[in-house]
Amino acid sequence: MGRRKKGVDVDGWIVLDKPDNLTSTDAVARVRRIFNANKAGHAGTLDPLASGVLPIALGEATKTIPFLMEADKAYRFTIRWGVSTATQDREGVIIAESDARPTEAAIVAALPAFVGEIAQIPPAFSAIKVDGERAYDLARAGEEVTLKARPVTVHEAALIEAAPDQATFLLRCGKGFYVRAFARDLSDQLGCAGHVASLRRLAVGPFEEGRAVTLDLLEDLSHKGAASERLEPVETALADIPALAVSGEDAFKLRQGRAIVLLPHVVEQLRAKFKPRKAAGQDASRAALALCDGRPVALGDVRAGQFQPTRVFHLA
Repeated sequence: MGRRKKGVDVDGWIVLDKPDNLTSTDAVARVRRIFNANKAGHAGTLDPLASGVLPIALGEATKTIPFLMEADKAYRFTIRWGVSTATQDREGVIIAESDARPTEAAIVAALPAFVGEIAQIPPAFSAIKVDGERAYDLARAGEEVTLKARPVTVHEAALIEAAPDQATFLLRCGKGFYVRAFARDLSDQLGCAGHVASLRRLAVGPFEEGRAVTLDLLEDLSHKGAASERLEPVETALADIPALAVSGEDAFKLRQGRAIVLLPHVVEQLRAKFKPRKAAGQDASRAALALCDGRPVALGDVRAGQFQPTRVFHLA
């Protein structure tokens, strides 16, 4: 006899407005309990001290997480000048203090150096693995952690508000960017100490702050039997993946894991929409989403005139 599932089949995305002082893992667990879902995961960890958009996938939506992990993100955050901490946020121990305070003009002049493709050294207190261990575990144990610079992309870095002891920024970036590292590097360039005092994520790909729901509201809706009203469709995370309409017969083949043949003009139409992308570290530049009657059937790759499914959806 097969092992019984824990929970029920619930498929879709919840755009959670995560509160601060809650880990992303705990947030996923609470959403999963609200829906009694048998499967859940998140796309892009938010630090416990950060708030804002945390996309949580339920059921079949978890198959689309690798694509959303590659999505651009937007943040609003405040750097407090005068104190640097080991973690580059308000939680860490103080490692440096300075009476220097940057002028608004100096901050604005420094920002262009942080826009575009830049090299960034991740914070020692990060989830990056070093010899099989998480960097933050080594750092907390008092070991010296040396991480290599990584290429990251910043689309926009703007100063929103400046005061003598702090400054607030809006930043849009690609995968792998650390706001805490930005605070460290900007402070160094401005010749003063600084750390992230508050951080809020405004968007992850198509999921934006205006569509986010709090845990309190979600729990209240659950008591009323209306939590499912806040579920976003599974395919929401695939907004920029080329769509391929398939027949019922082809959908049947795809659900069996079999490739289907595409007409030459369909291949050309899809090829025009392809762009460089990765998913789970693999090339996904030829990825497409097969739909039957507007419902997701499979994710797959278009090669040699065929569509080969790589992830099949089983939606009720």
